Amino acid sequence: MIAMSRTARPHADRRDWHNLKSMLPYLFEFRGRVLFALLCLILSKVATVGVPVVLKQIVDTLEQRPEQVLVLPVMLLLAYGLLRLASAAFNELRDSVFAKVRYHAMRTLSCRVLAHLHKLSLRFHLERKTGAISRDLERGTRSVSSLMNFMTFSIIPILVEFLLVGIILLRNYDPIFTLITFGIVALYILFTLKVTEWRMDHRHEMNQLDSEANNQAIDSLINYETVKYFNNEAMELQRYDQTLGRWEDMAVRTQTSMSLLNFGQSAIIAIGVTLIMFAAAREVINGIMTIGDLVMVNAFMLQLFLPLGALGIIYRSLKYTLADMDMVFRLLETAAEIQDVPEASGLRVGKGEVCFEGVHFGYQPEREILKGVSFTIGAGKTVAVVGHSGAGKSTLPRLLYRFYDIRAGRVLIDGQDIRQVTQDSLRRAIGIVPQDTVLFNDTIRYNLLYGNPDASQVQLEQAAAMAHILDFIQNLPEGWETVVGERGLKLSGGEKQRVAIARAILKQPPILVFDEATSALDSATERAIQKTLDEVAGHHTTLMIAHRLSTIVKADRILVLEDGRVLEQGTHEQLLAARGAYCAMWELQQQEQQAGKS
Repeated sequence: MIAMSRTARPHADRRDWHNLKSMLPYLFEFRGRVLFALLCLILSKVATVGVPVVLKQIVDTLEQRPEQVLVLPVMLLLAYGLLRLASAAFNELRDSVFAKVRYHAMRTLSCRVLAHLHKLSLRFHLERKTGAISRDLERGTRSVSSLMNFMTFSIIPILVEFLLVGIILLRNYDPIFTLITFGIVALYILFTLKVTEWRMDHRHEMNQLDSEANNQAIDSLINYETVKYFNNEAMELQRYDQTLGRWEDMAVRTQTSMSLLNFGQSAIIAIGVTLIMFAAAREVINGIMTIGDLVMVNAFMLQLFLPLGALGIIYRSLKYTLADMDMVFRLLETAAEIQDVPEASGLRVGKGEVCFEGVHFGYQPEREILKGVSFTIGAGKTVAVVGHSGAGKSTLPRLLYRFYDIRAGRVLIDGQDIRQVTQDSLRRAIGIVPQDTVLFNDTIRYNLLYGNPDASQVQLEQAAAMAHILDFIQNLPEGWETVVGERGLKLSGGEKQRVAIARAILKQPPILVFDEATSALDSATERAIQKTLDEVAGHHTTLMIAHRLSTIVKADRILVLEDGRVLEQGTHEQLLAARGAYCAMWELQQQEQQAGKS
């Protein structure tokens, strides 16, 4: 969470008002329900305030006209019971009517946040902490419902009840009662505000540590195998426990300061009730007020201070809710790094020619990865890119997908600069088999259909057969409905890559990218898959990023990247004849292969 110090409160207050205004569209969507809920609220409070008034009449009737005890008190007692019933009925009706508004707002905001997260750049998602953002978003979306709950069920009812009681007191009694009542209220609110502001730093740090601990736990579980490989369970637990230890200290401070706040609030309420009772008792002794008046004023005070006693909790919760909500709205205000230009057109793919023209790019300004890279993949042709780690090979597919914008140069598809077309149309035209295949924790069917959700069962089986995974799927106990586990961990590396290959085949894009697509396969499977890839590539414009040079010998052209530049290019035979960097890499891999066989 974002820590907010006391010196930063003016800015935070502006953010609070901004966030409150951002909630209005969620209310306007169901304004009829909102207005009806407010009407129920007002009627409920009218009934609530009417209870002490009827109670006064009962007491005065019993005291002054005992001969009517069998008539009037019965009617008043019935009215007393009906008012209490009406108050409860209107409260429950208000809750039922407003429930649709609250939960629909949570649903709408959650969908909006997820949609926005998908729009944000790859850089944002590589830098994020999944566990922390998950906890922040959970608190943030829940805060919208909480805020609506506080406003509709706590704050507004208190204000309405105070207004009604103030009118009755001013019209019927000495102004001293109104002055005492609202003076105590003002003192109570001032005390609550001051102490709560002092407590906010502790709460924010507690939230921050909660998110940090949650992120560490999830990160540890995501990397379960790595933890086991290095026997570092104790280290992970120690790191988690240290963070929770700091969280515990903040939680204790938060609770201690809350106890101080609660005691101060109780003291102010006790003083207020005592002053009111002294003033009322004096008026009764002087004959200005009846016993019924004293009972009514006392009932008013108890009735008012009952919700007022919870006002501190409401205010604290409201401040925490606004802080949680601020995280979500700040996220929604985060601009996507990669955006479509105004009036961007859809990509029109004819031949499917891909061209990199003098491309310069770096993930950080101070470190350039690609330094003037130029090459063309002709329509229906296959271009392979090889090079040592860090040469910039895997950066090329990211730029082709426009996950990042280049600093200089152009990337063209059929002569169209990809920065001038919509991202959606661009990515629909490209299929990829990534090096690190991550699958959804769902069925094999779901993961394959991700390439084409409308594909038939026949098309699914054809794609699986082309990827040499159909027999594997059909021999599983649950077949196509087999759940692959989180990130596909229930499948081997080779099985995951074959699923990814089938998924790309099913998409049937004009442009294909294979980013070391056979790196997790054994030699026998690699040869079978390579034949399939050659067949698939023959009908597409294909970019192949390769580490094993044996997989790209049939490419129409091979580029050798070194230090962000194209060092060599040509066919496999031409590059071997040139006796340059490619030839050295080929001979080294051949020696390693021979050594592995011996």
